[in-house]
Amino acid sequence: MSVWKRLFSAVKGGVNETAEAVADSQALRILDQEIREAKNELRSSEVSLTTILAKQKLSQRKVDDLDKSITEHENYVTQALDKGDEALALEIADKIGELETQKENEQSFLNQFASTSTGLRKSIKDAKNNLRRMEQQVDTVKATESVQKAQAAVSSRHLGANSKLKTASESLERIKARQQQRQAEIESAHELAASESGSELEAKLKSAGITGTKSSSDILNRLKAKHTAAT
Repeated sequence: MSVWKRLFSAVKGGVNETAEAVADSQALRILDQEIREAKNELRSSEVSLTTILAKQKLSQRKVDDLDKSITEHENYVTQALDKGDEALALEIADKIGELETQKENEQSFLNQFASTSTGLRKSIKDAKNNLRRMEQQVDTVKATESVQKAQAAVSSRHLGANSKLKTASESLERIKARQQQRQAEIESAHELAASESGSELEAKLKSAGITGTKSSSDILNRLKAKHTAAT
């Protein structure tokens, strides 16, 4: 693979990773929005369920009242027959027929309410469980993302600190080298100046115990000798 192809692949890979990171971040925001909307829908569903349960309860009361009324009218029929009033008994029987028809219709409504409420209960329960799992997964992904970002930041700082320490150490060595070079130059300059002024030779003679300066005893002996010769 040529250098240009490798460079293009590297750039393309970086662009793809950036695009994926942006898409993933956007996906998390979309999931958060969908979760909020799902919660709102669940609340609406629970309100609807409450309404249906209330209608179911009213329908059940109507069925119970119709049952009670039917039982009462059946007793009326018995009483009418006991009195030999078949015409009244027949009229009451017609009323019972109407009550039974009403009960059948109301029972049909009650069955529909019961079936609807049962299905809605299950749907709401399943939706809540799914929503809870989704929230857990999203929270886990967010927490993992935050931890990994923190770890990456720490690692980056650690690497940066190591790099800075290495750079500082290298700078320190360069400073020490420059100082040593400067000190050597200063010493060389002093040696050159001493050599040119002769002080270097005097220092060497003095170090060897050889000096051109006469001692006090030498001067005194010379003066004594001169005095003796004059007398």
